[in-house]
Amino acid sequence: MASGTPPPLTPEEAVELVRARYARPRSADGSPAELHVHEFDVGYLVYAVLPPRTDPSGRPVPAPPGGAKVVVSKETGETVTVPNLPAEQAVALYRRNLARAAQRPQ
Repeated sequence: MASGTPPPLTPEEAVELVRARYARPRSADGSPAELHVHEFDVGYLVYAVLPPRTDPSGRPVPAPPGGAKVVVSKETGETVTVPNLPAEQAVALYRRNLARAAQRPQ
């Protein structure tokens, strides 16, 4: 997704960019989920952190399947979604996709 704005210079700017472009994730009770940032050399991985869910007896309930994280490029401000994997795996996938895109004929 191309941007018309300058790329983010800080993790906070990356979160604001994601908030402006994507729906805000919500907790099971409807409250906005907290967004966290994992900064790496070429981007920011922005993702929601949801509180643990429990059943009526208080036992933990697995998180629902699916979801995504957003990578914001430090160079361009471009945003792309990646699967909801642990941070290092999500960053590795982003890097593989960048490498494949760079190898495609223009």
